[in-house]
Amino acid sequence: MAAQTYAEELIFPKAGSPDRWTVMYCEVFRFLQAAEVDRLVGELAKRTFTDGKLTAGGHAREVKHNLQVERSGPEVMELDRIVISALERHPEFQAFAMPRRFAAPIFSRYEPGMEYGGHVDGALMGNVRTDLAMTLFLSPPVSYEGGELVVHFSIGEQEIKLDSGEAIVYPANAVHHVNPVTSGIRLAAVTWIQSRVRAEELRAILYDLARAMKQAENGQDHGHMLLLSKSYHNLVRYAAEP
Repeated sequence: MAAQTYAEELIFPKAGSPDRWTVMYCEVFRFLQAAEVDRLVGELAKRTFTDGKLTAGGHAREVKHNLQVERSGPEVMELDRIVISALERHPEFQAFAMPRRFAAPIFSRYEPGMEYGGHVDGALMGNVRTDLAMTLFLSPPVSYEGGELVVHFSIGEQEIKLDSGEAIVYPANAVHHVNPVTSGIRLAAVTWIQSRVRAEELRAILYDLARAMKQAENGQDHGHMLLLSKSYHNLVRYAAEP
């Protein structure tokens, strides 16, 4: 499934500069197929879930009301591997995020009445600078009511509820919350990404160039492909952290 972009809906004037615009990019990717989701959900059914507050700090601890898998034993590392491997093999995600490091995923469970109030993710998760956040939906949307991820942008709030196996990747500095689940069970995996390119604006330009290169390659337009490749790699040299 091709990536879907919310960028066109999330264009807003830069404060104090009516002639300039800034874009906050979100992308939706399908990372897992049905069989992979079934395997992951089956493994989660065997795991012990604990109070999600245990991994929250500051204000987030006060508004976090969910459960998450206890991080102990080699079984959890296998769950991590399934999720991170899916990100590593996805070419469009790689072009979008240009990942350098991933934080260990958190596998969450929301039962009726559970929610996660408005908060901002911490800037650091271990040795990972959180440039991007990812929520991977594991429960079919028809299996539970409520539980939408709501990301707060300058132009308003965006509600997200995706098919199982799909994920949204968005800037980790955005305020966001999870609506209360009113029925059913909401399972999800959350992780954070440190990009090789810290500046969101430069990542957006590089992503556009990567897609333009792909289009030129598909059209066998070798002249434009070479020029785009030159511009892309020179910008990577300027912007990327090795």
